[in-house]
Amino acid sequence: MTGTNSDRILARLMTLHPKIIDLTLDRMLPLLEKLGHPERRLPPVLHVAGTNGKGSLLAYLRAMLEAAGYRVHVYTSPHLVRFAERIRLSGKIINEEALSDLLLACEAANGDIPITYFEITTIAALKAFADTPGDILLLETGLGGRFDATNVVARPALTAITPISHDHAEFLGTDLAGIAGEKAGIIKPDVPVVIGPQDAVALNVLRETAEKMGSPAYIYDEEWFCHDGKGGWVYDGKTGARSFPYPALQGVHQIANAATAIACLDLLDDFDVPDAAIVEGLQKVEWPARMQRLTKGPIVDNLPAHVDIWLDGGHNPAAADQIAKSFSHWNQTDPKPTYLVAGMLNTKDQKTFFSKLTPVVEKGHCIAIPGEAATTPATELAALARFAGIDVTEMPSLMAAIECLKPTLSEKPCRLLITGSLYLAGQVLQENG
Repeated sequence: MTGTNSDRILARLMTLHPKIIDLTLDRMLPLLEKLGHPERRLPPVLHVAGTNGKGSLLAYLRAMLEAAGYRVHVYTSPHLVRFAERIRLSGKIINEEALSDLLLACEAANGDIPITYFEITTIAALKAFADTPGDILLLETGLGGRFDATNVVARPALTAITPISHDHAEFLGTDLAGIAGEKAGIIKPDVPVVIGPQDAVALNVLRETAEKMGSPAYIYDEEWFCHDGKGGWVYDGKTGARSFPYPALQGVHQIANAATAIACLDLLDDFDVPDAAIVEGLQKVEWPARMQRLTKGPIVDNLPAHVDIWLDGGHNPAAADQIAKSFSHWNQTDPKPTYLVAGMLNTKDQKTFFSKLTPVVEKGHCIAIPGEAATTPATELAALARFAGIDVTEMPSLMAAIECLKPTLSEKPCRLLITGSLYLAGQVLQENG
């Protein structure tokens, strides 16, 4: 069998429950008790839910807090290439030996009791965070909020909700108010909540939940604001208006994500993060596969230097809308044609996703995502993209799609967008070294 020891353990953990996702918290309680309740032994927790922007928010917060000298634990999902990416201990991705030991300990304590993969791996992460000295834990929900495995943390220092939209309909439904209600499940009594930019329907649900919980709500466009400024952007919150340089992460939506991070820092009274650390964090922040420009590697080397290659793991209509807005914004000052390579899971709203990209994409190709059972076949995905108005054909692989586009890409300066799934993005990063 190939792979690391942790890969083999993770494969066994996959078999403990017939479903990968089965939203409830009850199954976790016996194992948490056997492990000495790590969820009660954590450093201060900032718990984040939302549909889009969770990872970017945590990336900004980590960069800013680390620039201020704090030891930051981080839990995110899914991973792009290696499972270990999900667990950062005091800023560093957990090493293979520590991860294997951690997973083995949780496997042994659980035995063959049914528990989902995400539940037992979340418990493993919580144990690592409890056992490793750190100043703060940035905790991202996996799906929803109310019954998400991360919601066993009963008393976070702060919660935050990033923009809510439609995704994971098979688990959360299609009603935006209902989706917002699930995300609002992380709001805790008397614990402040930062609310990022929201649709009016979602905002009403979040506001009502916060009021019922007695949770002070720090709401975008009410208590805090952000906007473009001269040579940068402006955040206006508890301490007044402050100017900052544009963040290293690309995309028109990143100002709002960065501002949400600063809004969180506004409410973390026990953490002193000066503006100099915020600026350093804005400049050093990294978050792969989110409007990431590929600048080196085999894929880049295979194409002319005038091709800007953009990788984005966006997979829902709201993400596609932000991609399109960013490309439209760039085209105002640097107009270039954009070509597409897309792969998506069959659980996503592909038609609407492609319709958002139609205004900025010339043509492209659709592929299946290798190794993903839930991938949409390339032929079917291409038909959906054409229905949305994009001139695409199906191709057997990423490299075949790029090779087929190569003559067109060679003609003049242009952009190549690879998007549709974080699973596809992870494979692109792996292939590109």
